Amino acid sequence: MSSGSIDADKYSVAYVTVPSTDVGKTIGHGLVKNKLAACVNIVPQVTSIYEWKGEINEDSEALLMIKTRTSMVDKLTEFVRSNHPYEVCEVISLPIKNGNPPYLKWIGETVPENL
Repeated sequence: MSSGSIDADKYSVAYVTVPSTDVGKTIGHGLVKNKLAACVNIVPQVTSIYEWKGEINEDSEALLMIKTRTSMVDKLTEFVRSNHPYEVCEVISLPIKNGNPPYLKWIGETVPENL
């Protein structure tokens, strides 16, 4: 089956960095259990370079790639902020413009439009 274009407002992928895979697993399980995400992939090793409080920092982190409905991104962000150890945690999202239609359908079946 070929990839298909979809409504760009319907599904999103969110990215969250965490200090460890254990923190990522805790947040990921919570997101899926609470129907805020269909799937959370954990990339166990990324290096982040950033400025914080006037200093350049370099940290080893894990990256969460979270598939969800766009309508749930605000609630997903609230959940992450409430369960994340960082003072200011990264939560950014991008629309999914196209992909495997059965997979996109599965996201829609797994994550409700609103809670």
